[in-house]
Amino acid sequence: MQKLLQCIPNFSEGQRPEVIEQIADAVRAVEDVRLLGVSPNGDHNRTVLTFVGPPDAVAEAAFQATSKAVELIDMRMQKGEHPRIGAMDVVPFVPISGMTMADAVDVANAVGKRIAAELDVPVYLYAAAATTPARKRLPDVRHGQYEGLQESIALPERKPDFGEAKMHPTAGAIAVGARPPLIAFNVNLGTGNVAIAKTIAKGLRESSGGLMNVQALGVDLAEQGIVQVSMNLLDYTRTPIHRAYELVRIEAERHGVAVVGSEIVGLVPLDALLGVVDFYLRLSDFTRNQVLEARLLEG
Repeated sequence: MQKLLQCIPNFSEGQRPEVIEQIADAVRAVEDVRLLGVSPNGDHNRTVLTFVGPPDAVAEAAFQATSKAVELIDMRMQKGEHPRIGAMDVVPFVPISGMTMADAVDVANAVGKRIAAELDVPVYLYAAAATTPARKRLPDVRHGQYEGLQESIALPERKPDFGEAKMHPTAGAIAVGARPPLIAFNVNLGTGNVAIAKTIAKGLRESSGGLMNVQALGVDLAEQGIVQVSMNLLDYTRTPIHRAYELVRIEAERHGVAVVGSEIVGLVPLDALLGVVDFYLRLSDFTRNQVLEARLLEG
């Protein structure tokens, strides 16, 4: 079986197309890597790339994209609604085929070590690559964000896994990890009251006693005059898209607010969408074998 690795780096720029394209071009320039998606968000001031390929090629593309982000993004001037600690904020590796999670962890370690050594950016390992339980969750690694980490990075418990305990002067720090596929799913609410979105997000996230394997935050989309409940669904087989959506809708209705749209950032597994179809259409005896594209892929 061919070894196939996915990488979904998130960098802290979603408003300047020329910068986004240069970082995406750094991925395109690596042989054997296929760039599947470029998903910018102006309100979040953040872009998500999705690419796949053999592990060595994906590791090289991740480094080159990070190098270009470090060159072009100055965190001293960066503002956005999404939490972040650096220019290239997070670089997760996801094993797709012919690889184990342990293999993906090895890639994360190698890329993280290279980023610290060659770019002088401190690196935190997270998720399956975490070196301590306190760094398993990305929100814990991002605690304090870029501004807060400038002071706390000197504390023993905040010492980076690679690199010196000081921020890069313009690029900040970076989180590198290995994890299963997740779904970045956002629900927009027809109100400008961000406190409502934050209240709903708190009730959703697992860390507050909400849905299992869900991270959530309330975001103000000021230019659109609405707010957003922004979620990461860490395991869609345990908490599917429709369950998260329905809870947001129900809680929003309690506040007298309507859902005005939703979005998926980046790519999503087919099976996750089939679960949504099955739920809302109330299909009888529906199986994956009834999906044309799925059958064609199986040969």
